[in-house]
Amino acid sequence: YIAQPQAVLRGGKRKSAQELNFMQNVNLILKGIRADEMSFKLNGVRLQNGGKVSLAPTFSRRVRHAAENDKLFFVSLTVKIENTPEAPKPIDLLVTMTGIFETDAADDDTRKEAVVRATSLLYPYLRSAITNLTTTALAAPIVLPVMNGALFPEDREKADKTVS
Repeated sequence: YIAQPQAVLRGGKRKSAQELNFMQNVNLILKGIRADEMSFKLNGVRLQNGGKVSLAPTFSRRVRHAAENDKLFFVSLTVKIENTPEAPKPIDLLVTMTGIFETDAADDDTRKEAVVRATSLLYPYLRSAITNLTTTALAAPIVLPVMNGALFPEDREKADKTVS
C-alpha cells in the first residue's frame, strides 16, 4: 500500500525559496526520539474484484514544553489508520513517536518555526517505523511519501506568509 496523507498533498505546487528558507533561522537540537505506541491489526476486509482501498491516514501533532527548562520541548506525531463501517480498511494502525528538542528560540514566532522544523525532523523516523511495522507483520508495506517542507496545513500557511 502507498499511503497518501491528505494533510501533505499540495496540488503538485513546488515550494518557493522563501518557504524552504524560513525554517533555517531556528537553532534546534534533537536530543532523543522514542516510540510511544506502535500497533497493527489485520482486519477481515476483503477487496472485491481486485479493487483498491484508500488508507487515508490521519496525522496529528502534540507539542509540550518542559516545565523545568524553557529550552526543551517535546513533539509527538501520531499516524492512525482505522477501520470503520463507513470506510472499511484492511488494517488498523496506530504509531506515535515523540522527539525531544532543545532550542534557544526567544519569541513566539521563532518557537513556532522550531516546532515546524522539529516536525520535519521527526517525520522520517515516523515514516520508517510505519514501514517497518507493516513489513514485520508480513503485510504489504505501507510507505508514506517523502516530505520536503511542512507536514501540517497550518505550518504551510506560516511558511507562505498567507492569512486565511
